[in-house]
Amino acid sequence: MARVILLNKPFGMLSQFTDKSTEGSARPTLSDVVKVPGVYPAGRLDRDSEGLLVLTDDGRLQARIASPKFKQPKTYLVQVEGTPDAAQLQALRDGVTLKDGKTLPATCEQIDQPDLWERDPPVRYRKTVADSWISLTIREGKNRQVRRMTAHVGLPCLRLVRWSVGDWAVEGLAPGAWREG
Repeated sequence: MARVILLNKPFGMLSQFTDKSTEGSARPTLSDVVKVPGVYPAGRLDRDSEGLLVLTDDGRLQARIASPKFKQPKTYLVQVEGTPDAAQLQALRDGVTLKDGKTLPATCEQIDQPDLWERDPPVRYRKTVADSWISLTIREGKNRQVRRMTAHVGLPCLRLVRWSVGDWAVEGLAPGAWREG
């Protein structure tokens, strides 16, 4: 039976077990919070993204979760600069053309501010610029895709939280905490 671990990856943590950078100071990695041998991340989350990261010891399951060919739905809660209008939301739903091609259609809606953990460091706040939240579900995984999609429609991303992958969700997990899936 495959082992599945659901981790709430904190902002600033690498989605790998070792830091191969030459920047001098060690950056936080998965090995700082997951002390389970033989599991590996199924996909990635950028260092400046937070939320659900699925780890497993099953290579086939890892491929089914991470590979775009299986079209596993991944839902993100995205804090954006500005307030989306109907045309911006529809463009995200239809798919947008990025430098590396058109994205698949997505599910997208504006939502109320979700009840999330505090981010460290906090998202910058500007009195003169409104921000809002959208829920965006994609079925592929181009590099920094959600950030590029929202920027493309004029809604720069301020905070990006992966809420779910398939049937797994991060609900109830504090940053850095994990549970068996």
